[in-house]
Amino acid sequence: MASLTMVEALNLALHQAMEADDRVVLLGEDVAQTGGVFRVTAGLLDRFGESRIVDTPLAEAGIVGSAIGMSLYGLLPIVEIQFDVFVYPGFEQIVTHAARYAWRSKGESPASIVIRIPYGGGVRAPELHSDSPEALFAHVPGLKVVCPTTPSDARDMLLAAIEDPDPVVFMEPKRIYRAGREEVSEELPFEIGNGHGAPAELLSTARVAREGTDLAIITYGATVPLSVQAADELASDRGIQTKVLDLRSLYPFDIEAICSAASECGRVLVVHEAPRHAGLGAEVSSLIHERVMLDLHAPVMRVTGFDVPFPQFANEDDYLPSVARIKQGANKVLDW
Repeated sequence: MASLTMVEALNLALHQAMEADDRVVLLGEDVAQTGGVFRVTAGLLDRFGESRIVDTPLAEAGIVGSAIGMSLYGLLPIVEIQFDVFVYPGFEQIVTHAARYAWRSKGESPASIVIRIPYGGGVRAPELHSDSPEALFAHVPGLKVVCPTTPSDARDMLLAAIEDPDPVVFMEPKRIYRAGREEVSEELPFEIGNGHGAPAELLSTARVAREGTDLAIITYGATVPLSVQAADELASDRGIQTKVLDLRSLYPFDIEAICSAASECGRVLVVHEAPRHAGLGAEVSSLIHERVMLDLHAPVMRVTGFDVPFPQFANEDDYLPSVARIKQGANKVLDW
């Protein structure tokens, strides 16, 4: 067992996948010589060489398109998008080609690629470096969209995404890349490269980050640790026991876990840093109201980012959900 940050856990997963299966290749801007902007790919060039770790031009449509072509010829490409907003030039390739090849070919030729996207705010980046575009991808049939929150989940879920035959959009919350360490096993969670894929639950289930029965906070990404902190303070302030559900899989949702948390607690708050309108919180809320509304004691409420472009440095903290905003939203649900 090693104590790793999320960056180090992702790096471990890439090393293990490339060691186990020579079909795995990595391409993106500065992933080879520099080791990536966030150093997730550090050391891979020295170990696996420039034929498998490819520095690309600044052309996201070309990067994603090349990866799709590689996958159709039997490789397992991993694309690193340097920052979240940079994925938009490659969006057409992802939604009109990668997401549809399995459907076009009746399952015979899926675009088996992984698109890694460092996303979200909180790192004082300049304009066009802090978006949360996950809802755009979760709306597209044919894609899987996942978001790990812990180092161990990051390692296991990235390995599972590489093994999955479907294209996977792998959202990495950059604000917690180095926020803490966790013991991560160096043993593989499943056999790689045997053609059987990974256990389905690694890319489809939620995780209970904190137990509780009075209120359920449903969240993902960098707002998970904030929600846990808010839950701890609610316990101290009001004696409220809050369950925090980390979605992990943004498409497909773990509907059973979502509805179970809602039914058990009767009060639900959804938290994410993406804009509110048509965000994933609206889908979570709709699912709960459609399926278990009679178990609720209050309507599902949301704490989110605002419906404006992500702001510059001086207003970043005001835009992002904070512990104080999460507690305010929780108290509103509790006092309904």
